[in-house]
Amino acid sequence: MSGIVSSITKMFNANIAVFLCAMLPIVELRGAIPLGAALNVHPVLNFLISIVGNLLPVPFILLFINQVLKFLKRFKFTRRVVEWVERKLDKLVTKHKNITFWGLVFFVAIPLPGTGAWTGALLADFFKLGFWKSFLAIVIGVLIAGTIVSLIAYGALGFLNFLI
Repeated sequence: MSGIVSSITKMFNANIAVFLCAMLPIVELRGAIPLGAALNVHPVLNFLISIVGNLLPVPFILLFINQVLKFLKRFKFTRRVVEWVERKLDKLVTKHKNITFWGLVFFVAIPLPGTGAWTGALLADFFKLGFWKSFLAIVIGVLIAGTIVSLIAYGALGFLNFLI
């Protein structure tokens, strides 16, 4: 682990590494905050950088995901991936027809891979929740997840360290 951390530190400023990590799908702030803790970034700064990095892609996903998916369907390889994602999301939409604002908040707030802002934005689009309602729910969820992950990463909930 220390080799990875030193390599990242050499390539990027620690704050930039945390910010870029938080923007990545799946990893998001669930990986960025522990990375910042490993790079000795101050907990409050790490939290803020991770939140901003995690939320930056969300408006673009909410506004443009349909156009991106339509574009990707034009190519043989990516069409299969997009159709697979759409099938998975359609099953979720069928199973949970009445997802609410708070349902989206709690989905995004669960600090596990695959339940963050990126997936929340995809779900919000498929559930047709509307831009502002979706964005607010995702912001609240990301703040909750960031708080939980920060507490774990910085030892306030040390007894839960087995989760990360």
